[in-house]
Amino acid sequence: MTRIFCCMGWVPMGTETRARVLLFSFSVTASPYFRERIMTNKIYALVGPHASGKTVLLGKLMQLGIHYIPLYTTRTPGKIDSDAKFYRFVSKAEFFKQDFVVHVTYKGDYYGILKKDILSALQEHKISLVMLEANGVKQLARLLKENFETIFLMVDYVTLVERMIRLGHKNNEIKYHLEYAENNSEFDNWKDAAHVVKLKSAADPGTAFDQILAIMGLMQLLPPEKLKECVQ
Repeated sequence: MTRIFCCMGWVPMGTETRARVLLFSFSVTASPYFRERIMTNKIYALVGPHASGKTVLLGKLMQLGIHYIPLYTTRTPGKIDSDAKFYRFVSKAEFFKQDFVVHVTYKGDYYGILKKDILSALQEHKISLVMLEANGVKQLARLLKENFETIFLMVDYVTLVERMIRLGHKNNEIKYHLEYAENNSEFDNWKDAAHVVKLKSAADPGTAFDQILAIMGLMQLLPPEKLKECVQ
């Protein structure tokens, strides 16, 4: 099946530089570039401080069918219904019975990724996603090497506060999360990341979503009704 992709870039035109829309029409399954780009199965980790948009972006990526490796944790389930998509909540006794490839402590709770889930992801999925804090990411990077890349979500203070307010956090909770991120150098984790994506809006993560798709070698398919918008 042939799909239409739209890519916008700045193209030199004589002495001027102006925006030009390039349209590509090809079969996804037949594209040599597409096949070559994802032949090496890879795991991508989304990293960022609390309320940086990790679960929002993960949810959108999972809707495209991209595989997600769940986190096992001893923390209390949150108020957000989507938590169940990303976490497996267990007791401490259950947690330490599991065979984790990596496990870390974050804000007093334990988090881990099962060895069998990592092996399954690398064997069965071209692209997989995971969400871990910095120490866990470093452990996975040492183990997986070229099969692992990190994507840091860079968010300014204003956007973080806006997101926390939208999540229903109270002032003391917002203060705690910001101080925790500052004291634990969470804003500096971009220095160790393979990729950095800036989230500019608390309400609209669309640009960051598109950038992550580009990082993973994927392109957002445009339905026919959206094609007109690209050429105007």
